[in-house]
Amino acid sequence: MTHIDPERFWQPEFDITHREDGSILMCQTDPLPAHLPVVADYLDHWADKTPDATWIARREKGGEWRRISYSEARDTAQRIGAALLARGLGPERPLLILSQNSLEHALLAMGCIYVGIPFSAVSPAYSLVSQDHAKLRAIAALLRPGAIFADDARAFAPALDAIAAPGQCIISLGPGGDDYDALLRADPADARAVRAGLGADGVVKYLFTSGSTGSPKAVINTNRMMCAMGAMMSDCYRFLRHEPPVVLDWAPWNHTAAGNKVFMLVLYHGGSYYIDDGRPVPGKFDETLRNLREISCNWYFNVPIGFDMLVEALEQDRALAQTFFARLGMVFYAGAGMAQHTWDRLSAIGREITGREVLLATGLGATETAPFALACTEIQKQAGNIGVPSRGLTLKLVPTGDKMEARLKGPTIMPGYFGDPEKTAEVFDEEGFYCLGDALRPVDPDDLSRGFFFDGRVAENFKLSTGTWVAVGAMRAALVDAMGGLIRDTVIVGENQPELGALLLLSERARALDEPALHKAIETALTQAAHSATGSASRVMRAAILQAAPSFDRGEVTEKGSLNQRALRANYAALAEALYADPSTETVFRVKRKIAKAV
Repeated sequence: MTHIDPERFWQPEFDITHREDGSILMCQTDPLPAHLPVVADYLDHWADKTPDATWIARREKGGEWRRISYSEARDTAQRIGAALLARGLGPERPLLILSQNSLEHALLAMGCIYVGIPFSAVSPAYSLVSQDHAKLRAIAALLRPGAIFADDARAFAPALDAIAAPGQCIISLGPGGDDYDALLRADPADARAVRAGLGADGVVKYLFTSGSTGSPKAVINTNRMMCAMGAMMSDCYRFLRHEPPVVLDWAPWNHTAAGNKVFMLVLYHGGSYYIDDGRPVPGKFDETLRNLREISCNWYFNVPIGFDMLVEALEQDRALAQTFFARLGMVFYAGAGMAQHTWDRLSAIGREITGREVLLATGLGATETAPFALACTEIQKQAGNIGVPSRGLTLKLVPTGDKMEARLKGPTIMPGYFGDPEKTAEVFDEEGFYCLGDALRPVDPDDLSRGFFFDGRVAENFKLSTGTWVAVGAMRAALVDAMGGLIRDTVIVGENQPELGALLLLSERARALDEPALHKAIETALTQAAHSATGSASRVMRAAILQAAPSFDRGEVTEKGSLNQRALRANYAALAEALYADPSTETVFRVKRKIAKAV
């Protein structure tokens, strides 16, 4: 482990209490730094201090970047806010946003923020992928929006037909709704008058959980939560105080990682947010690479599969690598565990280009925690350290079976789920700590300041027939890494069975192999993984291929693309049972016993 310059990153000290019941309380000794109380304060601050600096930008069809300055953003937000108020929106009548990231989406959100109108950006998949619109109907019924924004009313027509009430105000960029441009002609004076009455406990937005462990729930996000999170990030990533963040990001704003964390990281520090219309999928990643050749970021975020694709390009294109690392203070990965081979390659090219170690970091948080909660700022030799709790937060670790369950308390924790007091009560313990549902394992049990590893979702974990607990999240990440690019994800099965099995989602690379070569590669990789496993709870002994893609409407995949392990185990119970009932089946891949027994 290499220590980091304290001028660039925090150097936290902790108060740690061990209780008689085995639980542990951990918090930073220093309190959370003072900060402005409402999100609109930061727009006003930077519009006054750096009016011409770029707040947000997006590449237009002609290839040039359209940039919105901080002063333009404030003026537009005031006009939009005033127009929405005139249309009857307010604290009880929010704006529902169906569309993907765009400049109009950003300005509508900021207009709502400026006058205290809650808004909710929901996954476009609920409108454009889902066939029954069941989740979207439930969201609209809960929020009862005063207006709906769909950038293309024709593309979203089926969704709008499913949820729009009679006389519903529909805002769009073209025919089929209230013209977005009409909002920009409103008198901003009304917005300025309302702005003065905003408070820290006012609701900024409703963010819906991904549904990875159940139905999506509406998380109340307040000004207090988001501004406190900004202060936490500023304390952690101290270099951003004098190097305002330059960010290129594709992640959807309906998810807390980009919609809250990246959004506030930029706004809090007066930085610039470049919307990336690329995606870490075949056919769309070229746009990300095009953007990275022009925009040299100093803080870069992506999901692990995005880094898998990026490292290939960096190794092949030195000019791209030099631009990518030129100003880079750190890279942050989230959403899943990064494969160690990707970590090693990314670290190596970073050292080659910069002559130093580049911080590759992750953390832990949830929609309910704003999400910034735990963060790692020490150079590591391997992926997975999620770090330590931020200033202002108290982490409580509670023994649950043979795991330590994580709970959090502090100013960034949600007040509750909108319209669902029962679910709210379920996720807070008797001391008011939010129960993450995640288990953590310390890097060093004798020194908790070294950080933690994610040790699985408590709700996903199960026991083998031997009574041994299986940490599904950690096991899934380990198997994906061990399979060396043959699979893009996996479902871990084996509850009440003597040994683990897996249902495999093949990668594009694997699907390009002929069947004999594919089967041999899978069996070889499984056997090698079993040989290095430490026990029955980490050793997959049999597997089968999932032929069908996970279904969004069946709840098998969340809106952010992660697998719902519980739903898939339930929906493919017959296939899982076949792994154990008929081991001679040709489609079941088995580990060679003589190697496994030698472990």
